[in-house]
Amino acid sequence: MTAPPTPPRIPASGLVDALGHQHHPASAPRIVSLVPSITELLCELGLARYLVGRTGFCIHPRALVESIPKVGGTKDVNIDKIRRLAPTHLVVNIDENEKPTVEQLAQWVPHIVITHPLVPRDNLALARLMGGIFGAEEAAARWCAAFEQEYAALRALPPAPPRTVLYCIWQDPWMSVSGDTYIAAMLAEIGWRVPVLDGARYPRFAWSEALLGQLDAVLLSTEPYRFTETHADALEKQLGIPVFLVDGEMMSWYGSRALAGLRYLRTLRAMLEGGGR
Repeated sequence: MTAPPTPPRIPASGLVDALGHQHHPASAPRIVSLVPSITELLCELGLARYLVGRTGFCIHPRALVESIPKVGGTKDVNIDKIRRLAPTHLVVNIDENEKPTVEQLAQWVPHIVITHPLVPRDNLALARLMGGIFGAEEAAARWCAAFEQEYAALRALPPAPPRTVLYCIWQDPWMSVSGDTYIAAMLAEIGWRVPVLDGARYPRFAWSEALLGQLDAVLLSTEPYRFTETHADALEKQLGIPVFLVDGEMMSWYGSRALAGLRYLRTLRAMLEGGGR
């Protein structure tokens, strides 16, 4: 979907989604989730029994999602299959799902819940929204308390020098992330920034001396492109600056994975400051 210029944040109270649509507590919902990280969050909140459809990329937690029917990918959705599942609620994301597909589904799915976390702390409102709509308020409150604890531990770290890192999500062509993405906001929590490239949200770029001169390190994400340590080793030799392989799920999955993601940020900072992988 195409993000609005300044999408409203999900408020901390009230069942209002990322586009300001009001929702109400649901009785016996039938949920199709087209967002892998939110599928995981729904399961974390004890709501797996209400999930009647998921994408093929909704792989966590495996033991719970294996029996839930797949409805295609996040962008190549099987419309007819979703219709047959007769969901009451469709959970989507502005970045991950296509707007025309969601508009088509909205013609006959009664409730479309639109999400768009921009920074790590948006996960608190996201958990409250899912818990409030689907009857898991207490589980959401416990999750939020655990998040606040991890966030406090991250903020308690001693200051470190600011760093500029290039976060790579694809090669052939090479692609990175802009400063207004969730990934960049995660990096900002440990004082790291991404360089300004071509102005796109997920910009393409070419390696150059001018670009390398801005960087303290390059980060290769394990998703969506499956970068490996072999890629990191080869690129470091080519560029002559540190190149690290990072867990893409920890950096880009909001919802449940954000808890582990906050802990991962501490490890990532220590790794770069220590100069080792």
